[in-house]
Amino acid sequence: MLLSKAWENYEFDKRIEGYSPHTIKAYKFQLYLLIRYFKDIDIKTLTTEDLKQYLISTGNHLKPASLAHRIRFLKSLLRWAYEEGYLYNNPAVKIKEPKLGQNTEISY
Repeated sequence: MLLSKAWENYEFDKRIEGYSPHTIKAYKFQLYLLIRYFKDIDIKTLTTEDLKQYLISTGNHLKPASLAHRIRFLKSLLRWAYEEGYLYNNPAVKIKEPKLGQNTEISY
């Protein structure tokens, strides 16, 4: 299943679950960034290493809270795809959010 098709199904489910329009809009922007980086690839081809490389190469200028939002989106989308049977394993399961707090810096 292509990322764009996965998003369509994911978005339907999240609307049913009552996610706010603001959250859906923010997640759609994160999807745009993901597709811009990987192209509209089959979701089954994503690996944990691919996701880590994506986060490193696109997130080095982000504040920890922004990077955490990006990670939450990835984890949510891929957990949904796994639970729906579109993935045999969840490549985002081992990715952790940065710790948030005062004077938090990201180092890669």
